[in-house]
This record gives sequence, structure tokens and C-alpha cells, in this order.
Amino acid sequence: MLKRELRKKYKDLRADLTPIQASDFSLILANELLQIPIWDFFYYHIFLSMEDKIEVDTLPLITLLQGKDKNIVVPKVAGPNSMENYLLTDSITIKKSSYGVPEPVDGIEIPESKIDVVFIPLLAFDTIGNRVGYGKGYYDTFLNKCKKETVKIGLSFFGPEIDPITDINENDVRLDYCVTPKKTYIF
Repeated sequence: MLKRELRKKYKDLRADLTPIQASDFSLILANELLQIPIWDFFYYHIFLSMEDKIEVDTLPLITLLQGKDKNIVVPKVAGPNSMENYLLTDSITIKKSSYGVPEPVDGIEIPESKIDVVFIPLLAFDTIGNRVGYGKGYYDTFLNKCKKETVKIGLSFFGPEIDPITDINENDVRLDYCVTPKKTYIF
């Protein structure tokens, strides 16, 4: 399937979820992540959820990371296809961007080279680890700047598309894992 078709399909599927379902699934995802061998790393990059887009709520995962005394890094759009990454601290101020994305106003910037694990928002993924995001290219640009061994983990309410995504390009970065409420996929 084409990315644009998958975006529509999965936005519609998300719209059918109740707030309670989305919250329950998000908690299950955070607990499932405990089974992946990622807990010896230092810097964990995580998106801050957009409630109006019915994204996976990352607050349970952030709480889990804080409980394990991990360094949490959050993104901020810095320009076309470009993000800056800031350490999430108690004193950081978060505001919604013009896209409605919660972002840090400022703080301690962390270079891509330090990031060990990235939790990635997505709309859909296939059985070989290709993902479909919102189509702006921010995460692919960011992931291409990270070190090669950075672990890339998608978070999804839904399982994979059986047929491969057909319009993948050379800048698209595959996932290493994708965690869903029913199963963790390893690529």
C-alpha cells in the first residue's frame, strides 16, 4: 500500500478508539517495553504525545524511564525537516507548537550522537520494519543523524500491514522493534 492510503486508514482507525482504550493500550505498551533489552543505555529520546491525534500516550513510558533514572530527551521542531533535542528536566517548560506538538521551549540540548534509544511515533508499519509517519520527514532526517547502533522502536496501537509499504525511499529509516498492545515485533 502507499503511504498516503495508510495514513488515511490508520487515522480513521485511531479516531474509532475511545479515550479509555487509548489510555489502556498506552499503559500496556509501556509495560511491554520492559521485555526489550534496552535498559542498559543512558539517553532515551521520546516524543510528547498529541492528544487530539489520539497518539500513544508516552506519559507512562516517561514515568517508567524516570523510575529507572534514565536521561530522557524530547524533540523540538527547529526548521523544515529538522529537530533539536532537549534533556527533559523538572525545570523545562513545555508548550504546544503551531502543529499542536508539545515541545520544550529551551533547555539543555543533547546531540544526536549521544542518543541510544528512540521511541518513534507512527501511523502504520509493515512486517519488515518500514513505518509511515505524518509525512513531514522529521523523524527520518533525525534518525539519519543518529549513530548507526541507535535502537529505533515504534509505538503503535495496531499490528503491521501484511503487504509491504510500496513507496519507501532511500531516506526512510526502518525500525528495529515495534511494540503493539498484542505483540512486540523484532526486525
